[in-house]
Amino acid sequence: MKPEEYYKEYLMSIGKLAEFSPNDFITDSFGDSPELADKLLEPVLKGIKTATCSALWEYENEKNSMPNVGLITIVLDGKEQPSCIIETTEVTIRKYNAVDEVFAKDEGEGDLSLEYWRDAHKRFFSRTLPDIGREFTEDMLLVCERFKVVWK
Repeated sequence: MKPEEYYKEYLMSIGKLAEFSPNDFITDSFGDSPELADKLLEPVLKGIKTATCSALWEYENEKNSMPNVGLITIVLDGKEQPSCIIETTEVTIRKYNAVDEVFAKDEGEGDLSLEYWRDAHKRFFSRTLPDIGREFTEDMLLVCERFKVVWK
């Protein structure tokens, strides 16, 4: 199913199909591979993962708008199929080394500990940032988002 059709189904379910606009949502997946997209989608669908983060450098490099509260995202699985719709509820900028236990737990990954979060994200950023000419640092800025699932 195309993301636009998926979004229309959501709007129909809440009685707002007449308000449809293709500019009202973005599509995205978690991670940097189909396997990671599926792995990170699972805790979202279970209500365990309610937060995510990206390097600020990625937004600057891609010249993309920063997420904002109210942003609607159709989350794609590893096969690029719509799996759920999330709404951003909070956006903060913080340094990697300033991420706390609460945010790490809300990211819903591994054993939910800050130690796991730091290790997994250090490996992720060390793998992905060189593609945009950057290197992981402990004080790099992250765009930290909290979200809620509004439809699945």
